[in-house]
Amino acid sequence: MSNTIISQFISEFNTEVPATRKCLERIPEGLSDWKPHEKSMTLGYLCLLVAEIPMWITEMIKTREINFQTFKHFQPKDTTEMVNHFDENVKAVQDAFAQLAEEDLAKPFVLKNGEQILISSPLIENISSTLNHWVHHRGQLTVYMRLNNIAVPSIYGPSADEKTF
Repeated sequence: MSNTIISQFISEFNTEVPATRKCLERIPEGLSDWKPHEKSMTLGYLCLLVAEIPMWITEMIKTREINFQTFKHFQPKDTTEMVNHFDENVKAVQDAFAQLAEEDLAKPFVLKNGEQILISSPLIENISSTLNHWVHHRGQLTVYMRLNNIAVPSIYGPSADEKTF
């Protein structure tokens, strides 16, 4: 594969998948309503975000639009369903990247809330910011894990729970 921006996106995405999956599969049942502060999101919703953000990229590439009023979140019953949902979303975005052409990156992506346009900008900017958004929420998830004494996996190097060197 040539060293195109698409191949760089694919490489970055694929690099983040294993650690993200490890985080999701370690979340025990019964903590979905837990949150560290009254203003924070629940652990269950945070896990859902981490599992679904790859789906956002797929939708960006395939339809060039996400509408908050029509976007349907998955309703997992347990950790296994959440991890399976994540795996499905990973496969879908990998397939979408494989169909993406360089010239598509300049085309607009639109984020809407009903008929209100919240963002309209080139796809390239939105894929990049969405990858960053995904990593941010995974980092947030590791904090929630630590606060619940859930072993945090090695992500970019050893963690206090997994000393790999």
